[in-house]
Amino acid sequence: MNKLETISNLFENKEIRSLWDEEKEEYYFSVVDVIGALTNSENPRDYWYRLKTRLDVDEKSQLSTKCRQLKMRAKDGKMRETDTLDTRGILRLIESIPSPKAEPFKLWLANLGGERIDEVFDPEIAVNRAVRYYRNKGFDDNWIKIRLSGIVDRFKLTDVWKESGIKKPVEYALLTNEIYKEWSGMKANEYKKLKGLRKESLRDNMSDIEVALTNIGEIAARDIAITEHPQGLKASLDTAKRGGKVAKGARDLYEKETKKSAISKDNNLNYKHLGKLGD
Repeated sequence: MNKLETISNLFENKEIRSLWDEEKEEYYFSVVDVIGALTNSENPRDYWYRLKTRLDVDEKSQLSTKCRQLKMRAKDGKMRETDTLDTRGILRLIESIPSPKAEPFKLWLANLGGERIDEVFDPEIAVNRAVRYYRNKGFDDNWIKIRLSGIVDRFKLTDVWKESGIKKPVEYALLTNEIYKEWSGMKANEYKKLKGLRKESLRDNMSDIEVALTNIGEIAARDIAITEHPQGLKASLDTAKRGGKVAKGARDLYEKETKKSAISKDNNLNYKHLGKLGD
């Protein structure tokens, strides 16, 4: 098993304590652990205090508003409150640390930003990056082709929902959950929990049959909506549910003929998750 694929991987051989917040679906990292990894300070807590006094008002505000005190296990084994930041906050912290050890991370951030700018001018770079990522994760080309096709189909569905007056992210989530619930019996977050996922993409951790059934449900929901032109969330929820029923029919037939469940607890992770809030 590899380490959890978060920014902790950037700190070689350094322990960066982290906790998972299920409600916010976000990781929180120990500030003093990051500072200790990037500086020669014998007292990272004191360094953190002095750093905050040196920051300008805007920088200080950005970090302070994101900072949360959470209980983490200390070296003596006791649970103690410590300042934490989410992923964006930690990256902002790294940019604020005037230390030679922080320079490789700043260069990494700059390269990352440069890559995204290049993709604006040549979108194929982003597509190629996605294909390389999936190949490196061990997916075969047929799975990758189905996955990328599903992404395009998803855009077609959300375009139809927009024409139906759907605008808020929570509404898109409700509609998606309706499709999932109808064919799998679970909302997306419940499905992710079954597979032991957190921030990871649910579809990237599905088997080929699970991906196919998800695509069938969304394509059916899209085509029903195109035919009936529902307006508003209530009417769109009905078409989403009916699209999910089409996928449920396909699932039932698959399970009848194969004598096995179309839904699996398996995922494609090559690492184990760390602790979460409340543990």
